[in-house]
Amino acid sequence: MTAAQTLFVLVGALALEATFGYPDWIYRRIGHPVSWIGHLIAFLDNRLNKEADSADARRNAGILALVILLIVSGLLAWILEQIFDHVLFGSFFIAVITSTMIASRSLYDHVAAVARALDQYGLDNARDAVGRIVGRNPQTLDQHGVARAAIESLAENASDGIVAPVFWFAIFGLPGLVVYKAVNTADSMIGHRTPRHEAFGWASARLDDVLNLPASRLTALLLTIASFVTPGASAAGALEAITRDAAKHRSPNAGWPESATAGALGLKLNGPKVYGDRHVEDAYMGDGRRDATAEDIRAALRLTTTAWGIMVGLLLVIAITLRV
Repeated sequence: MTAAQTLFVLVGALALEATFGYPDWIYRRIGHPVSWIGHLIAFLDNRLNKEADSADARRNAGILALVILLIVSGLLAWILEQIFDHVLFGSFFIAVITSTMIASRSLYDHVAAVARALDQYGLDNARDAVGRIVGRNPQTLDQHGVARAAIESLAENASDGIVAPVFWFAIFGLPGLVVYKAVNTADSMIGHRTPRHEAFGWASARLDDVLNLPASRLTALLLTIASFVTPGASAAGALEAITRDAAKHRSPNAGWPESATAGALGLKLNGPKVYGDRHVEDAYMGDGRRDATAEDIRAALRLTTTAWGIMVGLLLVIAITLRV
């Protein structure tokens, strides 16, 4: 595909995903492409991650597992792209595959469900809803903590689940997208500082950080631009929070979209958290209110969907310009 065709396919994929998401009837029959990647990661973890080995040996095994994952996922994606490049309606099929690896519809629905639960069904239901999208212990959260957690998850996943896949597809086509999703999935499965995975998942976690560097900054930029046209949002607040707080986050990437969202909406996000029985100290993003509400979740959704719209518009402009 030419660069212009790649971007048009990408816009089509974004439209498909926003409209249909990933249909449940398909998931029930064949699962999800990311779950297929997950099966390979689990297989490599079971075969290569030996508890009796030293930390160095397990780290080397994790590097080998990552190399295998990159080769398998990248090669399969390249073969698919080559096949569809030479068949009728091939671009449509590539757009369909691409749409399955973008998560705007799913993310919006899950975050909106938290706001709805806070408004209509009470704190326990809201904790259950937010527990589906965050790793921390939701039982430790009051209603304001639930709202903050939902907004933080929206901001971080706008980068990981939407902008990053778009970026890597735009640069390297379907292989770039699939390789990114493979690394991101590996990070979520084995990139944890647990006795089993701290050494084995080290390479996956570090590569995921590297691959998310451009998208996290682009997401913060898109959110800041969106703040100019989103009622109640402050672009100046977003810029101030980014420059002051983004680098303070324990993640090299999550602080960028989180600080942009916090500053734009006049909130104070992040800070200390509880993951299971583990208490984690982290820097605050923004210097506004801590008492976030369901309405703040809806404001964050408006801001984020505006940013997505700006991104799609920019992709279309670039694609048309390249084609002229």
